Amino acid sequence: MAREVDLEAFAAAWTDGAFVLDVRQPGEYRDGHVPGALLAPLPSLGVTPPKLPAGRPVYVICASGNRSKAAADLLAVVGGGANGGAEIYSVAGGTRGWIRAGRPVATGTEPGSV
Repeated sequence: MAREVDLEAFAAAWTDGAFVLDVRQPGEYRDGHVPGALLAPLPSLGVTPPKLPAGRPVYVICASGNRSKAAADLLAVVGGGANGGAEIYSVAGGTRGWIRAGRPVATGTEPGSV
């Protein structure tokens, strides 16, 4: 099972260049996401797991933390070997918490999907 991190721990990792997967739907992502997060909607993860960076922690985020927990658990099983055994974390509080905390938000489709 994947571990969960709070928004403060995630913010520190993000500042250091963390690899972030946003597992919400494309419309949610376009409306506002963590800058640099890649879109990988939850329904697609079991069919086509994204290529994860070898040896780097992966932070999975959604709107509130529910979908990201399920996605992180799934990625730990189906994507774990593909990312060199790096830790996979679910971000508690999600994008809503990120926005409420006054953190930076990007809109639109950049940087893209995985």
